[in-house]
Amino acid sequence: MRKNSYFGEFGGQFVPETLMPVLLELEAAYEQYKDDSDFKEELRYYLTTYVGRPTPLYFARGLTEYLGGAKIYLKREDLNHTGAHKINNSLGQTLLAKKMGKKKIIAETGAGQHGVATATAAALLGCECTVFMGAEDVKRQSLNVFRMKLLGTQVIEVTSGTQTLKDATNEALRHWVATVRDSHYVIGSVVGPHPYPTLVRDFQSIIGEETKQQILEKEGRLPDYLVACVGGGSNAMGLFHPFVHDREIKMVGVEAAGCGVNTGQHAASLTAGSKGVLHGALSYILQDSDGQIIPAHSVSAGLDYPGVGPEHSYYKDSGRAQYEAITDEEALEAFQMLSRLEGIIPALESAHALAYVRKLAPTLSPEQVIVVNLSGRGDKDVETVSKLLGGRARE
Repeated sequence: MRKNSYFGEFGGQFVPETLMPVLLELEAAYEQYKDDSDFKEELRYYLTTYVGRPTPLYFARGLTEYLGGAKIYLKREDLNHTGAHKINNSLGQTLLAKKMGKKKIIAETGAGQHGVATATAAALLGCECTVFMGAEDVKRQSLNVFRMKLLGTQVIEVTSGTQTLKDATNEALRHWVATVRDSHYVIGSVVGPHPYPTLVRDFQSIIGEETKQQILEKEGRLPDYLVACVGGGSNAMGLFHPFVHDREIKMVGVEAAGCGVNTGQHAASLTAGSKGVLHGALSYILQDSDGQIIPAHSVSAGLDYPGVGPEHSYYKDSGRAQYEAITDEEALEAFQMLSRLEGIIPALESAHALAYVRKLAPTLSPEQVIVVNLSGRGDKDVETVSKLLGGRARE
């Protein structure tokens, strides 16, 4: 096993032999193109003229005044084309696949945002696209399913297991094993076997790179805290990584505590999981004493995953980042709070990060600065939230 496939003890390539050649091919292609000036310029062109980057770093005055304490900035990834940070990675990987001569794209999705982003990138670049999605998530995110179909993508409903993201990922991997010669699997988070955690992190690092420049322009210094939600962890890693050597900055990843980490109904792999292998990499995962994967639960389909990217596990054990857990109830309150105070309806995933900031900001001084990554917009979640609240906003 090659040393660069690990983050400390985490990561690796725990996959069938049939996948090793294609992973080596992908690693070689990424190493060739990541610093290639033509590839970088083509990706920059699409990110600027098609996606709408750079996204704003917005000072949330209403939220800051309501909570008291630290100044709160929102990195507006929700303003990207397709409504979330996912398009950064989907576009990068699909462009890379075309450079590799592969025009068939496979993806999995939970909340649908990665599926829509990949379907969009495939349509833009003239690729055939198939997206796997758990039947439970198909019900929760029917609008995103229709969007993918409008974009010309085949959506395959997965009915095995808990019918959520883990099972969709299993089916996507099985399909990929059978079609590796002419297809590329666009993994949507910093998970999976090497080189995916590194590759996805690099495509998402534009979030942190822009944030660093923007906060220096606005405040003349770097922030005190970076806060982002963590399911697989791509939006958090995209924000964190460019700051990883700025040791004075505290980085906080916020997982889904669901009904509570002591209830067994949660998706908090770093907070309440243990070390194990899931989808080709060693990381913190939710498993029983026999190593069987425990179903995850979250009100947010995008956080409903029983594992996390291996680099987050390394950050946890090395102490570089801290990880907190927020319940469904707290996330729903934060969802309404931001909508009412700032006129911004956040994705339920992002609402977990906002719920933690709701606790953190009042404990800090007005001179301190928090940056929250608003990873996606909440249009997709409005129907779910309306049903949970009985059609009535509580705050």
